[in-house]
Amino acid sequence: MRTIAIPLLVFKLTGSALNLGVTFGLEYLSFGVFSLVGGSLADRLNRKHLMISCDIVRFAVIAGFAFGFVGRWLSLEMLYGGIVVLAGCGGIFNGGQASSIPYVLGKDRATRAVGALAGTESAVGTVIPPIGGAIFGLVGPLPALIVNAATYVASVFSLGAIRDLGPEMISGFPRLSHVIEDIGIGFRFLVQDRAMRMMTWSSFIGNFFGLLGFTAYVPFIKRDLGGTDFSVGVAFGAIGAGAMLGALIAPHLKFPFGKIVIVTYLESFLYIPLFWTHSVTVTIVILGLGGIAAGASITQIIAWRMRIIPEETVGRVFGAVRLLVVGGALPGALIGGAIADRFGARTTIEVFLLGTYALALWLATNRTILAERR
Repeated sequence: MRTIAIPLLVFKLTGSALNLGVTFGLEYLSFGVFSLVGGSLADRLNRKHLMISCDIVRFAVIAGFAFGFVGRWLSLEMLYGGIVVLAGCGGIFNGGQASSIPYVLGKDRATRAVGALAGTESAVGTVIPPIGGAIFGLVGPLPALIVNAATYVASVFSLGAIRDLGPEMISGFPRLSHVIEDIGIGFRFLVQDRAMRMMTWSSFIGNFFGLLGFTAYVPFIKRDLGGTDFSVGVAFGAIGAGAMLGALIAPHLKFPFGKIVIVTYLESFLYIPLFWTHSVTVTIVILGLGGIAAGASITQIIAWRMRIIPEETVGRVFGAVRLLVVGGALPGALIGGAIADRFGARTTIEVFLLGTYALALWLATNRTILAERR
């Protein structure tokens, strides 16, 4: 609900793709920065309590958005500030989540676990955005915000039902020097493993162009194609449906990791019809197909990282990876929004496609990635 409600709310308040870019960029940057801290906390604190605390804060922020909207004092600046807090809590929460999977299930089952988790999240992302878009168009964002606040309460009770998420040794809240040391450990592992380093930089570039294009979807569908809020919701749902299918397929792919990643990156060529289409339906179908490859790729990459990172440092290394991976999101979102406002959303999508094609072709000729089999 938040995924569809907040972008539509920002676009409704401002009519600016650049402000959408700021929204997406702040979310990804905050997520990456707090992931560093989240990795350190997840390796030292009770992960269950840490994740529950994050959900309580996120509930409070979304509830504040709802009250602000009803009271007519919700501003763009408040939305930006709330997004930073939401994304920061998300980064810390994911640090606990990523570390808990191999702890609870073991590394051998990590790919299946990540696939099941991503598939579940994408299934919700398939069903809810069209509903949220329809509700937004009919009665505004308040119901979507209320439902989103309720989901964080549900998450608290769900986590409370789990006995233990680790770690084996709880050393207590780290000092600043410990956090800095933990961040150093994460980056050292990242730098020393060539394949991990190459995959991280390719993900950085992929996020840059991905957010550049993603920022243009709302104005592209509404301005260029004459779509409605419901159309935007269906498009987001199509992306979720594709990602769900890709996540479910990923554990069953038996090819070497490097070849799987290259094939899924080459999915960018599925977007070619966006160069000329004027149909909302065609756009939705293309976004759904692209989501399949994206879901499979992300699931494989996350599970691969879990397999090769020592269990006691999973949180710290994931924190370093996330910061670099999402580091391309903020400039990509801002540049995408600026191009969309100045030259049109279709031009933004064309730049996104050309950049993604270049990345896919580079990966297809990269010997390190081709040879990766872990």
